[in-house]
Amino acid sequence: MLLHSASMNFPKFWAKASNEELICWRWSNASLHEAQQLANQALQQLADRVRVSGWPTQRYGYANRPLREPVLQELTDAVVTRNAYGCHVLNTARALFVDIDLPEPKPAGGGLFKKLFGKPERGNEPSPESIALARIETWTRGKPGWGWRIYRTKAGLRLLATHALFEPDAAETDAVFEELGSDPLYRRLCKAQKSFRARLTPKPWRCGLRPPEVRWPWLDAKAEAKFQSWEKRYIEASKNNATCALVRAIGNREVHPNIAPLVSLHDEATRVGASLPLA
Repeated sequence: MLLHSASMNFPKFWAKASNEELICWRWSNASLHEAQQLANQALQQLADRVRVSGWPTQRYGYANRPLREPVLQELTDAVVTRNAYGCHVLNTARALFVDIDLPEPKPAGGGLFKKLFGKPERGNEPSPESIALARIETWTRGKPGWGWRIYRTKAGLRLLATHALFEPDAAETDAVFEELGSDPLYRRLCKAQKSFRARLTPKPWRCGLRPPEVRWPWLDAKAEAKFQSWEKRYIEASKNNATCALVRAIGNREVHPNIAPLVSLHDEATRVGASLPLA
């Protein structure tokens, strides 16, 4: 049985309402007509607030409402969507992905201060990656039955729990995120979208390409054609890059039957094992 994308908070219909100064997007799983009605109402409400109270001083964060992303592929308990800058993203209802950002590596040589004052180099300091991996392995040793696939991304580590299924808004999931140091924005987004996320294709700017200038849903045929032209360039530009590389699998090696097909999809789409630069 396929899991409908709406249960993971990816509405099928979106509509835009605007005047000379304001723009509102709203969504619906019922119809485009309902989405347009909601957008019109939201625009009127926003215009009334601006007239009475002035322009708002705060903008909504990206994790407080559904993401405006088209569903490209629908699977059991998962969908593949396309995000605002053109990347394909795997969204899973119950397969736990954990994103861990790592600090940028320090420049070699220790900087001007060390050179001027002769402070000795410490070439044997552990890297941020090795520190994070040691923390993950220590945590996993204290959790019998847990199993992870650990991937290296351009900016950090990606973990996929392979032994069991999880709920994005469960207390256990929150505890795992907290204890492993998951990215706070990613944690908020998982709750808002009722799903876990993993980017499948490279970020365009890491392949020498600007993000697309238009976003789905297309306002007209010209906008759609413009995106399709960009997408052709993106596919070509990303051929020489991978999205992540497998570092290792740790803990319980038995893979849950619902997770196994997602591992295959993820590893093929991200070009795991291709020995290409990460982007």
